[in-house]
Amino acid sequence: MFLKGRARLALVALGWLMGAFLLAPTLIVFPIGLNDSRFVVMPDSLSALSLRHVTNVLTEPTWLTGVRDSLIVAVSTAILSTVIGVAFSIGVWRVKARWTMALTAILVAPMIVPPIISAVALYHMWTAIGLYDTWIGVILAHTIVAAPYSALTVSASLALLDPRLEQASRSLGASRLRTVADVILPNIKGGVAAGALFAFIMSWDELVLTLFVANRVVYTLPRKMWDGIRENVDPSVAAISALLVLLTISVLAITHFLKSTDPVRQSH
Repeated sequence: MFLKGRARLALVALGWLMGAFLLAPTLIVFPIGLNDSRFVVMPDSLSALSLRHVTNVLTEPTWLTGVRDSLIVAVSTAILSTVIGVAFSIGVWRVKARWTMALTAILVAPMIVPPIISAVALYHMWTAIGLYDTWIGVILAHTIVAAPYSALTVSASLALLDPRLEQASRSLGASRLRTVADVILPNIKGGVAAGALFAFIMSWDELVLTLFVANRVVYTLPRKMWDGIRENVDPSVAAISALLVLLTISVLAITHFLKSTDPVRQSH
């Protein structure tokens, strides 16, 4: 028992060490983002700490433009990807024919092809048809990459849905559209929401495609951060990174709080 206790303690300590090792590169952005220097350095004392770069991120028009453009593109991509993913997944779930496997392979191809290849291909295509550096072009490019994640997430939820629910709805006189709206979608809303979230995150974090299909009309936050690192190593990049980490932690904390106070969950 004593040896088992020591082994368990050693595993816990090893887990904490691994967690600290993985979190160290993320946490290092906080002191760098709070330094008072124009360069990327660690503050050597408490007196060197400053909100200078945080204020710069929250007030400089180029940073605010990047956040605005990223939100517009990510939200639009999430909506389009969710619509495509839901329609495709329900169609494949209902038909269940051999040729649906080929359609699935085509849909998930952007997940397999390296991003640089997709970016170069879309650059040539968008330039040829006039979609280069346009809102529509960037949103469509992001949707091509994000839609497979939404479709696969919705398909996973549909795999757990009893087909007899649709049959019962149809036998009671409901149309196909009414069955989808009132029977299928309410039972897979968790998968739909997760797919939309995955699509939003993929678009929000996408850099390679944006570098190839946009220039200055659409100037997303990852593009701004890339320019800040490449041109002058701006410490504001560390400040915006720290703000994004805090935002992510806040969203996770709020989500956990809402789940813990959900009366439906508590009743179960």
